[in-house]
Amino acid sequence: HGYHKLIDELERDLIRPFAEQADVLEIGCGTGAILRHVAPLARHAVGLDLSAGMLAQAKERGLCTVLASATDLPFADASFDLVYSYKVLAHIPDIHRALAEAARVLRPGGRAFLELYNRHSLRYWAKRLAGGQKVAADTTERDVFVRWDSPSEMLSYLPGSLEVVGLHGVRVFTPTALAHRIPVLGSVLARAERAAVSRAPWSRWGGFLVIEAVKPVAR
Repeated sequence: HGYHKLIDELERDLIRPFAEQADVLEIGCGTGAILRHVAPLARHAVGLDLSAGMLAQAKERGLCTVLASATDLPFADASFDLVYSYKVLAHIPDIHRALAEAARVLRPGGRAFLELYNRHSLRYWAKRLAGGQKVAADTTERDVFVRWDSPSEMLSYLPGSLEVVGLHGVRVFTPTALAHRIPVLGSVLARAERAAVSRAPWSRWGGFLVIEAVKPVAR
């Protein structure tokens, strides 16, 4: 609900045009919160995750899932028309391998939407000020590996087989998720966030920065 629903919708809207009758892979699908909206559009959609517990919930939603790592995708080369990953890649130490694997399974002409955490954002500074907040009963954010990159650093991680189409900023103006609980302010922020996703220069300041890339067709 609220802020979290908004973020999911903004991310989902980016990939929706490329999911129609496509073979789709979500890397780090979790419980299938986004994949459940994408799967009905696709020819075939698969969600991959390391958490058996989350995948069990995704399966209850009727989704096709695979238990595996983002750095070792169990798929043949050029298996998918659309590959996307949200809120996962920033937690993978071997980011170069993860992105290389995403590119490997993408077909020529296919699209990839790859989200990383932006150091040049309000979200970054809000996290710095708030410190390590709890993410589980005995775990805080300080216990979880996370990378915060500048846009230029993010682009440097991409393998040579991918060409950048654009950058999309999710959560540009929101300093804290709690702001969306304030009735008037929440609706204003939601409108601003929807307007900023793909609109330069605001898109480059998204706390979640999504790289849209294409795998060129060989000539």
